[in-house]
Amino acid sequence: MSHDQLWAPWRLGYIQGSNPPPADFQRPMQWLAGADQECFLCRSAADADDRANLVVARGSHSIVLLNRYPYNNGHLLVAPRAHQASLAEVSSETHLEMVQSIARMVDLLKEQIKADGFNIGLNLGRVAGAGVPGHLHWHIVPRWHGDTNFMPVVADLNVIPQSLEALLSLLHDALAAGQR
Repeated sequence: MSHDQLWAPWRLGYIQGSNPPPADFQRPMQWLAGADQECFLCRSAADADDRANLVVARGSHSIVLLNRYPYNNGHLLVAPRAHQASLAEVSSETHLEMVQSIARMVDLLKEQIKADGFNIGLNLGRVAGAGVPGHLHWHIVPRWHGDTNFMPVVADLNVIPQSLEALLSLLHDALAAGQR
């Protein structure tokens, strides 16, 4: 059996565990106002460069960003802006804003990328699959009828049909136009 290759160079930093923060994040800890400097969610919340950080939307208490290593096209993360590891730490206002953000993003993804359904989940703790166990976050993973094609079965491979930059532009444009 010959093996075809699917090039995904953006995943190298993830695989090697060597995806360091950009140079402009190498500032003293004070700029994060008590957050975790190693946490990409904290850095994304603190930095105003939404395009570089793949931030789709910001609220007073939460942030929505594209997953840099998506399970599927349109895979979003919704997190509190504060570095909080458990649901008990999150205020009622933050809970409400995050649930409202999840609903808003589901509607936006239905409109913009025609998703037929969604997996929405939260992994609490490393043993539960949390890749960032110190900063809780929800995953929104769009699904389509028939999206489980032969690639995951034959090659143990998922195909992501759209670049992160193109999806981010699409979602930013829709939000700016008042869609959701």
